[in-house]
Amino acid sequence: MSDQVLNELILLKQGEMVLKGLNRRSFELRLEQTARRRLAPLGEFDIRSAQSVIYVSPLGSADADMDAAFEACRTVFGIAALVRAARCEKSPDAIFDAAREYLGARLVRAKSFKVETKRSDKRFPMGSIELSQYVGGRLADAFPSCVVDVHTPELTVNVEVREEFAFVHGGAERGAGGLPPGSAGRVVSLLSGGIDSPVATYLAARRGAEIIPIHFLSPPYTSELARKKTLDIVKILSRFCGKLTAELVPFTRVQEAIAERCPEEYGTVLARRFMTRIAARIAAKNGAKALVTGENLGQVASQTLDALACTDDASPIPVLRPVLAFDKREITEWAVKIGTYETSILPYEDCCTVFTPRRPATRPRLEKIREAEAALDVEGLTADALANTERVTFE
Repeated sequence: MSDQVLNELILLKQGEMVLKGLNRRSFELRLEQTARRRLAPLGEFDIRSAQSVIYVSPLGSADADMDAAFEACRTVFGIAALVRAARCEKSPDAIFDAAREYLGARLVRAKSFKVETKRSDKRFPMGSIELSQYVGGRLADAFPSCVVDVHTPELTVNVEVREEFAFVHGGAERGAGGLPPGSAGRVVSLLSGGIDSPVATYLAARRGAEIIPIHFLSPPYTSELARKKTLDIVKILSRFCGKLTAELVPFTRVQEAIAERCPEEYGTVLARRFMTRIAARIAAKNGAKALVTGENLGQVASQTLDALACTDDASPIPVLRPVLAFDKREITEWAVKIGTYETSILPYEDCCTVFTPRRPATRPRLEKIREAEAALDVEGLTADALANTERVTFE
């Protein structure tokens, strides 16, 4: 296959999107648009959908960076699996030639192989088993050191016979899964800088939510390093979420007012109510329909059922908690997987830890919380925080 580079492309396999009904095409269009944006800096690509697959074909052998394009596609939500494949004519000999040329180096290194065929085009004259036997027999002759093993092969040569062409590849790799970005609407995510909230943000984005991240700062109690830590996390998340504009909300006046005028045991719940209230205002301004937090049931005093109910009372829109029922090990595994863990564990304080009560209320009553909150200028403190919010954008 002398024009091998021109015949190589990336196949993006859809996951649960194939279960969608009449609106399925709208999901595919979002996925195509996201792929185009991610790949635009890496060269010129033709991107189109057919038979539950998105085909990403380079338009120029010199300019398109296929390695970088494949890595970029790994992080696109909505893609269940992806493969680099060689495209060829739909004939048994052309398929053998493609397999020999495209996977030849791997066949030389492998001790055993088998051929698996999927035949989407039922008009193709050979059945799947028959085509696998034909291609496998010829590959066995061409690579005598690599024996056929249909049970536990070291290498599987995959053949896909589709409507226009046939494709040969060495197996699919798992994609990011979920639904395309923005397909589920917009949400505001509260990022603390710890382990849990970045994972919750990622999981919400994975379900198709467009993310507006918010972080609360309390200088001088929190440092510039704490601010940078959170922005580094936002930058990591942007690899998956695309463009993110972080809203950095000054929270010092709110926390000082709570500490001065309210019972200490209610301090954390009252602060969470202010965060929720401010986040809901930002959501309304940006057309977001829900809040996302990294709260985990029973993990700390502010995350008991009673405390969560008091927090939710301050929000006019739903509060989503993607990691509510995860244990810490599961959340940590996700953080490692998406690349936020090492940044999250950096020992820089956040506003939730510097004003922690010595004996926080674990079963706060809503009427008592509202009574304590009445001592505060809720609207004034909220408006001041919103007026001084800083925005930082990451592509």
